[in-house]
Order: sequence, then structure tokens, then C-alpha cells
Amino acid sequence: MSTIAEIMSTDVRTIQPQESLRRAAQCMQELDVGSLPVCDGERLLGMLTDRDITVRGVADGLNPDDVCVSDIMTPDIVYLTVDQDVDDAKRMMGDRQLRRLPVIDADRKLVGIVSLGDLAVRGSGHIDKALRDISEPGQEAR
Repeated sequence: MSTIAEIMSTDVRTIQPQESLRRAAQCMQELDVGSLPVCDGERLLGMLTDRDITVRGVADGLNPDDVCVSDIMTPDIVYLTVDQDVDDAKRMMGDRQLRRLPVIDADRKLVGIVSLGDLAVRGSGHIDKALRDISEPGQEAR
């Protein structure tokens, strides 16, 4: 059985909590990603997604130059530790409908990220169930 440390991506760009929403959106555009871990140094504080920017920022009429990442980030995040196995990642992603999970060490320092793509390319076994669970419509759409 593979561990998260064996399949995670370690080259992870982050954003600091005091950065503006505009800067966060620019980073996402430059990197062609939909989420960024929010870190104070190496310590993981939360996650910011393009959906957070849209729903909590733009939809509420907030000025992207005046609002900080920390104002709209998701602070209660789901994460993995380097020693967990790949099946844990599949289960957590499926249960919570997440496409990526940050990976932390014992000091809550960000050391990587695991995406659905990592599971597909490097993970052992099939990801069919995780993909079905992640892709299932949310409660409002049912």
C-alpha cells in the first residue's frame, strides 16, 4: 500500500493571509490552478479556492484590492499527513467531494498536496469510487 508521501506533489505554491484577493486570483491565473494553500511561513492556515473568491468575495460585492485572503479563505480544512495511506486520501476526497488535499507534517507545516490527478497517475488501485463520490451533485442540486 502506498503512502501519501510517495505520491504527493511537493512543489506547492502558497499565498499569505494578508495578500489581496486580486493577488490571489492573479496567482491562480498564472499557475492555472483553482486553489491555493494559505500559509504563514510554512504553517498551513487554510485554503483559498476560486469558488471562495467568487462566492464569498465577488458575490458579496467586496473590493478585491481591499479584502485579504484571510477574510474569505476556508479555515477549517481537511488535510492529510505524510504517513497516511492512499486509501485514506481516496476516502476523504470522496466523502467530502474534494479534488485536492494539502499534506502536512507533525508541526502542521505544509509539505505537499495530493490531487485527484496524483491518485490517478501515481496511486495504487482504482480511483473510480473516489471520482464518482467527488463528482456527485451537492445536496442543493439533488
